[in-house]
Amino acid sequence: MSKNALWRLLALLCALAMVASACGGGSDDAAEDSADTETEAAEEEEAMEDEEADAEASEDEEAMEEEAAAGDGATISYWLWDGNQQPFYEQCAADFTAESGINVEITQFGWADYWDGLTAGFATGDVPDVFTDHLARYPEFIDAGVLVPLNDFIDADGVATDIYFPGLADLWVAPDGSRYGLPKDFDTIALVVNEALLEDAGLTLDDVSNLDWNPTDGGSLEAVAAQLSVDANGVRGNEDGFDASDVVQYGFMSQTNYADAFGQTGFSMLTGANGWDFLDTNPWGSVYNYGDAEFTDTIGWMASMVEKGFSPDSETLAGTGSDTIFDAGQAAIMPDGSWKIGTWSTSENVDAAFVPTPVGPSGNRASMFNGLADSITTASENPEAAWEWVKYMASPACQETIGAGGVVFPAIESGAKLAEEAFLANGVDVSAFTVHVDEGTTFTFPIAGQAGEVSNIMGDAIDTVIRGEGDASTISAANDEVNELLAG
Repeated sequence: MSKNALWRLLALLCALAMVASACGGGSDDAAEDSADTETEAAEEEEAMEDEEADAEASEDEEAMEEEAAAGDGATISYWLWDGNQQPFYEQCAADFTAESGINVEITQFGWADYWDGLTAGFATGDVPDVFTDHLARYPEFIDAGVLVPLNDFIDADGVATDIYFPGLADLWVAPDGSRYGLPKDFDTIALVVNEALLEDAGLTLDDVSNLDWNPTDGGSLEAVAAQLSVDANGVRGNEDGFDASDVVQYGFMSQTNYADAFGQTGFSMLTGANGWDFLDTNPWGSVYNYGDAEFTDTIGWMASMVEKGFSPDSETLAGTGSDTIFDAGQAAIMPDGSWKIGTWSTSENVDAAFVPTPVGPSGNRASMFNGLADSITTASENPEAAWEWVKYMASPACQETIGAGGVVFPAIESGAKLAEEAFLANGVDVSAFTVHVDEGTTFTFPIAGQAGEVSNIMGDAIDTVIRGEGDASTISAANDEVNELLAG
């Protein structure tokens, strides 16, 4: 029986007792006393009901506060730049909301607009609760104090950080031990080839699937690039009379502009295969190695490819863009990242295939091993709910959803396996990308302070050499400058 019902019963019994007493005595005073007592009992009952209602309201309010603290029923914002992945993260968000009660608003921007928006937003506070973060950017975000460390959340929830491919989780830990992200995917590099252009040159996929390279004569990579280069008169690069100043088809092309200090889809596969690494220690090194001969010789070879007409010059590459050039059938071979598998496997203009990067003087092929993560901004008004979303995206549940979409390789093995199966189901062989993980021929993206200034200084120096306006000493001088920045 509830407390309200009990009090009503007691009041009724009391009233009946008074009425019985009044009937037995037969006096007017007893009747008046009975009426007064009945009124007092009703007032006491009403007061008790009010107190109980207040208590219940207080309990409900406390429960709502506890739910709000956990993020239940909250709405958080999330930014990403890859439109190909957006539908699958929207599915993750729907599953997450059904499980947690937390709503997620997803916004997608193009690459340049994405970073411009974040940079401006951090100054005004107009940034999302959570965003897709990049290793090239997050050291400066740490310095600016705009990211929330995840350590306390991870410890409180007992989240494992060893479920990802080796090395990925470590990239998101700052020198002081603070963690700013949990891995969501990984990427590697392979060569994208235009099969129609191979056939025109009398070559097959087998001819370009086991290339070698060195900075002295370019190895079989340069030989194939020469054969695939064509001038306006139809003369190939390995034939007499080839006009390097009037080329309509390049045999080999960097995917990124030459003014790129990190060259993930440019020089990095070559410098890595030449036994070179960016930093003395990675992550969080203190000395860059751009002045080493293994690096300067590689950039010198790339400059020679431009001079010979086998690769586009800086103006052409930066002005037109590598993807446009390749999609138009004006370049035959180009290194690109695994995040572009869908782009080239579904192109209406290019019958593309993927082959491994060339083996270099080190005796191995090489690929930069990069991985994205999701970070929480200090501007978030509900970091608890934001953490729940970050945790979910880094879990097998979401990463298997992403993997099944066949767009990128998730950071958890089960998700990556689903991605491979999805690609194969669509007739796309992606072994040229996964071979690096299988054989252990990866090296990690360079992580150090002053990344923005390093990028500008070294990018300009590399581009100067490609233009034929500088040499190894140009790069060495720039390397000294960036090391002074780190030391300062």
